[in-house]
Amino acid sequence: MQAEPVEIEDSVADQLRILAAELRRHRKDRQLSLEALSLLSGVSRSMISKIERGETVPSTGTLSRLAEALGTTFSQLMAHPVESEIIVIPADRQPILSDTASGYHRRCISPVLPGRGVDWVINTLPALGTSGEFVAHRRGVEEYIYVLKGRLEARVGARRVTLETGDALYFQAHETHQFTNLEAGECEYFLIINSSGLRG
Repeated sequence: MQAEPVEIEDSVADQLRILAAELRRHRKDRQLSLEALSLLSGVSRSMISKIERGETVPSTGTLSRLAEALGTTFSQLMAHPVESEIIVIPADRQPILSDTASGYHRRCISPVLPGRGVDWVINTLPALGTSGEFVAHRRGVEEYIYVLKGRLEARVGARRVTLETGDALYFQAHETHQFTNLEAGECEYFLIINSSGLRG
């Protein structure tokens, strides 16, 4: 029997609530207090509490530190997990994180599937903008970049590479990393984070 497509029902308006619920769920599943998660992530207890109450949208750097401390990903904190072979995620229901301070815009376009460690996102950086620094992932996490539009500088540890439209990059993400738009127009790029190498 052929599987029917499942449509993700969470609207953009619900994303703050979902983030709050998923952060709390991941923290409690790991039996971490607010204080313990604060120590692991370097994010203040009060900030974690505000996120869990749905009172603030975290910066990409903050969410990166929380995800890494919890052993999860951006997408897993921004959407409820679903189980299906065919999943439709309409454009207006794809989880979006917009960092108001930097103008960095992250749209999750892969579903959150239990037991599968792949995140696929579209990132948009404003003119000459930066993503901010992402914390190092655990060894075994890989990232893939494809530049859709513009010119992007990727810094991985102490190394820097410049990518033009159409260029691709692969790196092992166990060092800090950051992305910078080198031009006076928007830069758009696909990012795939593969953490399936952590399973075993």
